[in-house]
Amino acid sequence: MIGRINEIKELNRLYDSKKAELVAIYGRRRVGKTFLVDEVFEGRITFRHAGLSPVETKKGALAMQLKSFYNSLLDYGMKKSRIPGSWLDAFFMLEQFLKEKDTGERQLVFLDELPWLDTPRSGFITAFESFWNNWACHRKNLMVVVCGSANSWILDNLINNHGGLYNRVTYEIKLSPFTLSECEEFFESQDIKITRYDIVQSYMIIGGIPYYMGYFEKGKSLAQNIDRLFFAKDSKLREEYDRLFTSAFSKPELIKCIVEFLSKRNAGYTREDILQGLKITDGGTLSKHLNALIASDYIVKYQPFGMSKKCEYYRVTDPFCLFYLHFRNKINGADETFWQKGLSSGQIVSWRGFAFEKVCFNHIKQIKRALEVGGVLSTESAWSIKDDDQEGTQIDLLISRKDNVLNMCEIKYLGDDFAVDKDYYRTILRRQEMLTKQVSPKVVIHSTLITTFGLKSNEYSGVFTNVVTMNDLFEK
Repeated sequence: MIGRINEIKELNRLYDSKKAELVAIYGRRRVGKTFLVDEVFEGRITFRHAGLSPVETKKGALAMQLKSFYNSLLDYGMKKSRIPGSWLDAFFMLEQFLKEKDTGERQLVFLDELPWLDTPRSGFITAFESFWNNWACHRKNLMVVVCGSANSWILDNLINNHGGLYNRVTYEIKLSPFTLSECEEFFESQDIKITRYDIVQSYMIIGGIPYYMGYFEKGKSLAQNIDRLFFAKDSKLREEYDRLFTSAFSKPELIKCIVEFLSKRNAGYTREDILQGLKITDGGTLSKHLNALIASDYIVKYQPFGMSKKCEYYRVTDPFCLFYLHFRNKINGADETFWQKGLSSGQIVSWRGFAFEKVCFNHIKQIKRALEVGGVLSTESAWSIKDDDQEGTQIDLLISRKDNVLNMCEIKYLGDDFAVDKDYYRTILRRQEMLTKQVSPKVVIHSTLITTFGLKSNEYSGVFTNVVTMNDLFEK
């Protein structure tokens, strides 16, 4: 298995504990939750069941879910009985089945896509609560692992539950996309020959999602694979954007509207901006949706540099969503070799610049380690002065450190070393001067270049105090 070292360690520790465990695993669709459980617990699962997708079970959903659950019990050796008429009956059947199978050894129950089981008016939560509180939590040799892509459901009904399941989850795992280092390891394991320069581009497009990477074919270039996955007729990922939200959210259209609105500006928007932009009323629903998107790694909430703590912005960080939205018209077009033909086009070259910024924001840990400040607390954000349209008002990334240093980062995705000319040198100096007016006199500003290959040495290159290269982003 690629990566997931800490998750594997923790899951095995929990399996070996001498008490009942209820483990919740959540994360973005296709990030590898089911694969993780399958690999770690291969040959050790006593019973497993996966909920049926709500897309296919709109009519008679409860009956279909119960019948499917009953069939899974039969598959694992339960004697034929009757199809349960409610979730209380279904979990009672599971209890009886586990009692019959009990040899004193660890029993592992894996309930995949748990949120899908909770169909409207099904009484699922009440039944699951009864199963855990009245029976399962008292079985010292029982471990129940649940997971799902509907993160708002997992958070609201399990992890942050204030009712009968309050504080019942004994461990939670939020599974994140691969880092660049893990992407490289994955491609090597599949014998796919690809340079780090192209691995970074692949990350800009699919964001380190293992399931999507699994579609890559060896022997084909990155551009050929991207055309196959997005632009060719019947491409594998053409419909994936809609599936992301339909499978994980009860109101997918509103969720998509939020994501698409936030994607319009690199810095994102405030909550008030979202309300006004989407013409929706204020209330707890928006907060719930925003928190669910954050939990799924689609967006982040952050405080822009120089603004008060009450000023919070939301911006999209999921590379797949940003790529799809940026090239949506082309993906739904008729040019099946769009990416191969357009590699040097202005549209793609310009997109790479913005997309590389997202890669850097997703690898802050590696950037700080390259700066040798991995242990220093910091906050990160972009920065601009809206009422000044002069050149130099936009800074790609600021790393504000607790050791009184502010890294003013310029981010450049290039096919060669970056060369500073006289005009750019003066631009950097202006930005430093403007930023100096915004910070305390005790703060030192370090101009920092983050680029693919490096910095050409010339009379102006000394304007940068630090240089972080693409290879630094691949550090584990």
